[in-house]
Amino acid sequence: AAQPCTRHTQHMQAKKEEKKTGKVKAAAAAAAAAGITKRPHKKRKESYAIYLHRVLKQVHPDLGISAKAMSILNSCINDLFERIASEAGRVARYDKRQTITPREIQAAVRLLLPGELAKHAVSEGSKSIMTRTYSKQ
Repeated sequence: AAQPCTRHTQHMQAKKEEKKTGKVKAAAAAAAAAGITKRPHKKRKESYAIYLHRVLKQVHPDLGISAKAMSILNSCINDLFERIASEAGRVARYDKRQTITPREIQAAVRLLLPGELAKHAVSEGSKSIMTRTYSKQ
């Protein structure tokens, strides 16, 4: 195996060759011949972390959150999302509908969340739908 410095130099030479000739396949073949291959991309992990962090900074700008706590909150949100989605699906099925609309989501939230929390959630959801509807026009 070539030294890291040499591999880097070979890679840079292959890049220069690619720019000069404009032949991508030839440059890729030259890089492959030199033993240089592209690293596979990291698989994306979907998470609510950035949104949770934004909300935390709005409420408490000076506080941080550990990775473990973020993971727990992310799991809670995923769980709540699944519960609301399945309940909304049931509501739609009872009404003999095939589409889950904001109305079904609202009904599901009212059924799942207790008292005051449901009222706040419905209020925020309605506000969000209104801003989304007006922004489309």
